[in-house]
Amino acid sequence: MALTMASALELLRKRDQLREVIQGDRWALDQPADHHLLKPFTDVTYDTRQAGPGSLLFCKGHFLPEYMDSCGPEGPAAYVAQQDLSAHTNAPGIIVNDVRKSMSLLSAAFYGYPQNQLTLVGITGTKGKTTTAYYLHAMLSELSGGRAALFSSVDNCLDGRHYAESQLTTPESLDLFRMMRQAVDDGMRYLVMEVSSQAYKVHRVYGLTFDLGAFLNISPDHISPMEHPTFEDYLYCKRRIAYNSRQLVMGADIQRADLIRQDANTAGIPVTTFGFGRQEADFVARKAPGKGNDYLIGPSSGSMIPISLSIAGDFNALNAIAAFAMLNRLGLEPDADAVQAMEKVRIAGRMECFQADNRIVYVDYAHNYASMKALLDFVDERYGERDPQITLVCGATGGRGIDRRKGIVQAAQDRVDRLILTSDDENEESSEHVAQEMLSFVTNANLETSMVLDRTQAIEQGLGQPGLPGDRLRIILVTGKGEERWFKSKGRHVPYEGDDHVVARLLGTKSYDLGATGAAKV
Repeated sequence: MALTMASALELLRKRDQLREVIQGDRWALDQPADHHLLKPFTDVTYDTRQAGPGSLLFCKGHFLPEYMDSCGPEGPAAYVAQQDLSAHTNAPGIIVNDVRKSMSLLSAAFYGYPQNQLTLVGITGTKGKTTTAYYLHAMLSELSGGRAALFSSVDNCLDGRHYAESQLTTPESLDLFRMMRQAVDDGMRYLVMEVSSQAYKVHRVYGLTFDLGAFLNISPDHISPMEHPTFEDYLYCKRRIAYNSRQLVMGADIQRADLIRQDANTAGIPVTTFGFGRQEADFVARKAPGKGNDYLIGPSSGSMIPISLSIAGDFNALNAIAAFAMLNRLGLEPDADAVQAMEKVRIAGRMECFQADNRIVYVDYAHNYASMKALLDFVDERYGERDPQITLVCGATGGRGIDRRKGIVQAAQDRVDRLILTSDDENEESSEHVAQEMLSFVTNANLETSMVLDRTQAIEQGLGQPGLPGDRLRIILVTGKGEERWFKSKGRHVPYEGDDHVVARLLGTKSYDLGATGAAKV
């Protein structure tokens, strides 16, 4: 059914969002009498530059009244806002209690509730969301004949074949439902998506219920004046997934597990757990004999399946068993082809390994205490007996995730030999200021530290000169940016070659042939 002024007002009224409709001097609870406003809206947007005739415009965020002046003389047909903007437009204003909640409700209606035609899986957690999403998506794609969509912080795939770089971990609600509609129209049956804490904080998934939710883990992150003021607020937003899912898969050793179980019990949904090693859980992953990326995964009380992952690290095996548990709770069992599809998954910039002479380089997105500790645990387990010299090249984002700066240093300073601090996304805070603050957290007098703000030069210094046969093994960790081809600075994207490309160019080599597997475009 098309979205009209009448149906929009009725929907908002039912969800306790409607305050009044304002057009000029007329304030009322019903629609204006103008006959053309009874027509269906032709599109929905939150960009005034796109608000033409027939558009429904959402005035969200830090919307200033004068922004309406950039709309064309014939548009929009109506606007949704938390304030009266009639001084700047003749269009009727639908005044609501929360414009973001209203945008999610009305966008879902405008696009015909595409979520009802998909099996929805939402994945949250501090780390591992992307890898877990790719693992599950690979298996679902194999089992459904390519009819699984993916929304991730790296790429979005709407038709099961083509991948496009994403802008947000979880899209704005309007974009989310538009993309869902395209996925349904392209024949998709499943949708796997990452759900960030901000998605619940600013209502990007308001009104959306997942057929299956997953809570992988939790540790302090995204704590800043621009994101979450406290860890409690961060965790609270993550916990919303339990109240908006029909069942929940969660890490067995997750912090505050008892509280999350109480959430699930209050919401009346079943819980399935996953874990690693001998941990008590419904589904487990265990290290296979020997070294490498070989594991056994499966139900704790059943037969185990051998897997050999293309992405290194026990933490990625934990992501694999999470995906396996989720597949099971969707009522599916992986066949040999589905397992192979998961095994082939590689994600550019995530545990991407390069090797030349006595240098082994890992490019990874590790950007907080938990992920840096996991990365260094892997290095110790894989290479510790060879007594490597370890260099870490990293920075931290400006203006956001302020807690990450100290966490990265604390995780690394007693486990690496050399720390090179460099630039990262600045937002409104300079990389130099961030790096200086990180240096202030260093307490290990034996740690060699330096600050090289040009990221390419920092990586070049970290790699150093080629070694000779018999030289001590060198491990170089380049973290934070991965395969991202830009820096965020003062509201714009500044082009950047990408950590993976810089390393490959400087070493004159390449990592795995990422485009050859067919498991994912990454």
